[in-house]
Amino acid sequence: MRYLPKSPADREAMLAEIGVSSINDLFVTIPAEYRLARDLDIPRQMAESEIIDHFKQAAAHNALGYASFLGAGAYRHYRPVIIDSLVQRGEFLTSYTPYQAEISQGTLQAMFEFQTMICELTGMEIANASMYDGSTGAAEAVMMAVRITGRDHVVIARSVHPEYREVVQTYAQHQALPTGYIDFTHNGRVDLAKLDAAITKETACVLIQSPNFFGTVEDVQTIADLVHRKGALLIVSIAEAVSLGVVRPPAEADIVSLEAQSFGVPVGFGGPYCGVIACKEKFLRQMPGRLIGETKDKNGKRGYVLTLSTREQHIRREKATSNICTNQALVALIATIYLTVYGKQGLKELAEHNLAKAHYAMERLKQTTGARLLFNGTPRFHEFVLELPADAGQVNAALLEQKIIGGLPLKKWYPELGNATLWCATELTTREQIDAAAAALQHTAEKLSAPSFA
Repeated sequence: MRYLPKSPADREAMLAEIGVSSINDLFVTIPAEYRLARDLDIPRQMAESEIIDHFKQAAAHNALGYASFLGAGAYRHYRPVIIDSLVQRGEFLTSYTPYQAEISQGTLQAMFEFQTMICELTGMEIANASMYDGSTGAAEAVMMAVRITGRDHVVIARSVHPEYREVVQTYAQHQALPTGYIDFTHNGRVDLAKLDAAITKETACVLIQSPNFFGTVEDVQTIADLVHRKGALLIVSIAEAVSLGVVRPPAEADIVSLEAQSFGVPVGFGGPYCGVIACKEKFLRQMPGRLIGETKDKNGKRGYVLTLSTREQHIRREKATSNICTNQALVALIATIYLTVYGKQGLKELAEHNLAKAHYAMERLKQTTGARLLFNGTPRFHEFVLELPADAGQVNAALLEQKIIGGLPLKKWYPELGNATLWCATELTTREQIDAAAAALQHTAEKLSAPSFA
């Protein structure tokens, strides 16, 4: 009875009011053979102390102390403790979409600051705070480009995150929107010759990612010139936001789709993450989600409002630019606090730290007997592709026995890359972990007696 709001007397009064003698009378219309005539087969209830012990025992099964080299769109970065202290305040944690500006100034200001920071980072003129994550942000950006241009064909680079491509394809197929895919060259970048040939008069946009799925930084300016010459729009997807600390922002793009998970949002079973769309101001009216603006009240005091919110909840469905109806204010606030703590110089130093760790890991791991570094000689951030001397699954299983989570096998999406794996190193990856991984990889290569690529 502790957690049930109605007492036995309350229930009797309710039953009497509707003219039945018991709850069972409410189910007489259901044939008896379909009614459960026994107690549920579930464990007995536990006392609070027993529940705590139960979860302690369950937590003991967690895998702790593993070194992880996984990245691929979900990145481990240090989260300053101040983040949780602030976002768990009731004013933020329990707030919903700030429809009533007069009682939502704190939330609105935080979202406004978030939009401002995103614009500074991406080189765009406006940004929103409404996307679910980077993948849906990319898909919404494509739909946005189709509305702007009035064209109905999309070109996507195969070096875009495979799961982002799957989400975009899901959107596209239900919009009867044809898509084409452009391969990458030996250096891991978009094949410009094939891209040039793929863009037609019906192409609304080209979607690329930089740094791309392989960790390689694309030549955004050259691609933008090519795309714009054909009258299409360029969308740049960014899966690793920390890269903007050192990588030149894609200011030549028309639309930028960003996954801001790295800005203080934990890697927690795939979400919730923090998607963003930023673009040139001239495309403002076609931006999905909502936009927070700064204004003045009747007394001349600064205030914040929902300037634009073209969602199905607010306007006629046929006029809506998106069916995105979630409130991403809390994860946007996390990112805002994170960026405020680090600042411009701090973010730059953090990105440089990531760059250095990945370079060290790359140099150590490529020395493994039979291993080969792919897409070498091109600018990259903190991920790299290593072709292993044996089946990637076997190698990772052997590494796991030594509490090392190896790189992500790529054969599922790129069968032509064979035993290639995608490795990542962030500021949380220690030199000792990298050295241990290099030694373990060498031991595994020798154990599997793999031939060399020499």
